Amino acid sequence: MGRREGFTLIEVLVALAVVAIALAALVRAVGQGADTEAGLRERAVARWVGLNRIAELELARAWPAPGRRSGTVRMAGRRWRWEERVLATESPDLRRVELTVRPEDAPRGVRVRLVAFLGRPLRTPPADEGPP
Repeated sequence: MGRREGFTLIEVLVALAVVAIALAALVRAVGQGADTEAGLRERAVARWVGLNRIAELELARAWPAPGRRSGTVRMAGRRWRWEERVLATESPDLRRVELTVRPEDAPRGVRVRLVAFLGRPLRTPPADEGPP
């Protein structure tokens, strides 16, 4: 009897096991990459919500009283909850604003935490008190 060419059943099974393990690792890596991308997108949108809230405070030209406030806003097809805490500082012309933002449907998951300092708005003279 002559020697036959080809693979034995054991060799084929071992090769299939190696391919299956490699494919499982590849699928896991792709899944983790997708989760990471979704988390980064969520944090970016939460940061935009927080920065928008800080911009609103700056543009309001009002001097925020120390205390806590909260609200919701819709951005990127989702509702976001912001919570701010305004604190007095050693300087009477400066307020510290601590802001947290999270998706409204995630009651415990803070996505971003921002800190900003607001200066006391300058008093602008009425139109009839302008320069001569």
